[in-house]
Amino acid sequence: MIPPIMSSRLVTLETLAGLLPRQARLLGLDLGTKTIGLALSDVERRIATPLTTIARTKFSKDAERLTAEIARFDAFALIVGLPLNMDGSEGPRAQATRAFLRNLAPVCDRPAALWDERLSTAAVNRSLIAQDVSRAKRAAIVDRMAAAYILQGALDRLADLANAGAPPGENGENHAKRAARE
Repeated sequence: MIPPIMSSRLVTLETLAGLLPRQARLLGLDLGTKTIGLALSDVERRIATPLTTIARTKFSKDAERLTAEIARFDAFALIVGLPLNMDGSEGPRAQATRAFLRNLAPVCDRPAALWDERLSTAAVNRSLIAQDVSRAKRAAIVDRMAAAYILQGALDRLADLANAGAPPGENGENHAKRAARE
């Protein structure tokens, strides 16, 4: 079990990269007005997997369910989608996300990093439509899929940060070699 390291305070992804132990899971969140989509990384932080969707009620119940999932999977930190406007500014939804994290801080002992989630739900919906997933099934899974999309973006950035500081051959290989192979 990973010991608590700090309250759920906001850190940059770069700061989080420096805090991460060698193996630790991250929990991705897509905060909506009606639901919270959750996704989980593997301990090596390579793959994000859709986990579940929490139907939002009131904050105390939402926080209770969220902290239960954090404990269940021993997540080291949270990656939270920040719904920026298309021009990069923060609107009411981004402010609501920051308020949620401020309110979560007293009951959650994990750091949280924000990740730009612009168009994540649209990208997931396009992908599901391309796979001929019915509208009803899309509605049931889109939030946790969007959380996985958000988390995967952050995982890829964390991998880039790790590889940028490592000489070729460390951490398995450098990013350029991995990208060339893919």
